[in-house]
Amino acid sequence: MSYPIETIRHSLAHVLAGAVKKLHPDVKFAGGPAIENGFYYDFDTEYRFSEDDFAKIEKEMRDLIKSNGRFEQRNVSLDEAKEIFADQPYKMEWLNEYDAKGEDLSIYTFRDFVDLCRGPHVESSKDLPRDAFKIRSVAGAYWKGDAKNKMLQRIYVDAFASKEELDNFLKMQEEAAARDNRKLGKDMDLFHFEPEYAPGSVFWHDKGYKMYRRLIEYVRLRQEKAGYQEISTPAVMDRCLWERSGHWAKYGEHNYSGKTQDGKVFCIKPMSCPGGMLVFGHGLRSYKDLPLYMAEFGKVHRYEAAGGLSGLMRVREFTQDDAHIFCTEEQLEEEVVKILRFIKDIYGKFGFDKITMKLATRKESEFRIGSDEIWDKAEGALKHALDANGIEYEIAEGDAAFYGPKIDNYLKDSMGRVWQCGTVQLDMNLPERFDLSYVGEDGEKHRPIMLHRAMLGSIERFMGVLLESTGGNLPLWLSPEPVVVTPISQKYADYANEVVEELRSVGVNTRADLRDEKVNYKIRELSLAKTPIVAVVGEKEMADKTVTLRRLGEQKQETLPLSEFVKMMQDSVKMPL
Repeated sequence: MSYPIETIRHSLAHVLAGAVKKLHPDVKFAGGPAIENGFYYDFDTEYRFSEDDFAKIEKEMRDLIKSNGRFEQRNVSLDEAKEIFADQPYKMEWLNEYDAKGEDLSIYTFRDFVDLCRGPHVESSKDLPRDAFKIRSVAGAYWKGDAKNKMLQRIYVDAFASKEELDNFLKMQEEAAARDNRKLGKDMDLFHFEPEYAPGSVFWHDKGYKMYRRLIEYVRLRQEKAGYQEISTPAVMDRCLWERSGHWAKYGEHNYSGKTQDGKVFCIKPMSCPGGMLVFGHGLRSYKDLPLYMAEFGKVHRYEAAGGLSGLMRVREFTQDDAHIFCTEEQLEEEVVKILRFIKDIYGKFGFDKITMKLATRKESEFRIGSDEIWDKAEGALKHALDANGIEYEIAEGDAAFYGPKIDNYLKDSMGRVWQCGTVQLDMNLPERFDLSYVGEDGEKHRPIMLHRAMLGSIERFMGVLLESTGGNLPLWLSPEPVVVTPISQKYADYANEVVEELRSVGVNTRADLRDEKVNYKIRELSLAKTPIVAVVGEKEMADKTVTLRRLGEQKQETLPLSEFVKMMQDSVKMPL
């Protein structure tokens, strides 16, 4: 009998717990669900797990699987459950919560291990693969995710239905490690982090900052062509602004804030939206001004737990390519579709052509703002725009922003990983809170509808996704150093500098590598730094006014006249507008 992969992973989680219990009889169990690519289980024990334990635990798991033990389920009373788990404090805490909820109780027994669990599980361990799982890591995890609770040890396991699937996954993980943005950032001399002085904030080096600016410049040019205005709003604003917008109640503890000498509380902006509201509200707006496209490359700051920081993918300081589109109700559908097509076209220019969309709907929360009537209207408008234009999407219930529903764009990278980047969010609440209006054809004031829009999302995160997807092999137009010129000896340094001057004169960023090293050594180093093209010059090249090219990842060489090479590079570094 075949089982869903989630059932296999859930069952293997019990096998893991049973193996750990056999090795460490005094261990206390929390729980562990199936997750993407595997599962985890949380344990409380004085023993500190390390990589040295992984092989031993895996062996015990395989021995348990070989025993063909059954997964036996039965319903028990609360009193019986409390008797069974009397020496398991985390299960007892759950039982007390069940008691309060009056829910039925289910337990599963596998060999000597008993767990409070609803299932489902496989019938017997003979239905589980013996060679399709591997312990990935162990990490700290607070009980119930609350930093006030005890820190437990979480063992992560990769698990699949077959060894072939596991091997393919592990191979992909090895490739991902080689492409990790932090490794590439070091190899390519793009950026670094200083956890002691500025955790979660990027220290850009020259080449990295060139790439960062290039991304912004590209989006800026595309926005200008599409009729966007660009604004800039203050980085620090009074707390009362964030209270008015609702962001303080929602994100107050994640904001960076402090008191001034006069006792007022100011906040470093965690997003650009309220500033955009104030710009729109400054002065009289007419229906003739709509739709109005207002963009801002806003640097924002949000506190992220230190354990959640991950290279460029999750930082505390980042830049959003934010925009706010103010329009009438009649213009809404067209503007939503226009933005989605804009985002899709932008992604295509970076090589991302597999895009999926999710419509995120409301969730009941004390922080959600706006009436049900407004939310019904907003969700209905986005759904209609998608349906009327034949755009495929999924529903993501409960994933909406606190002020309105949204359409999130997910791109798939070269390794098959999915990343949420661009978003379109329909907001009928902030225009109300900031009393925004425009004068209609009838001479009366009307409330505009507003769309929040980000294409790349976080510039830093998108840069990380792009680096990992390409492995650092960036297109020439985006590369911070598309070509480096190197002479085979110092005798040809002047000609190398001449080539550099020719390239720079047409807008190509380049330099001459004049180190007194062998040319093959320099080529290897430049390849490690992901330099797309190395232009080698020597006696023959100088005499013929040519360059010999070595392209990244290729062994063959190509010799071109200097004038032809300069023209080729001039065309290659142009942005794909």
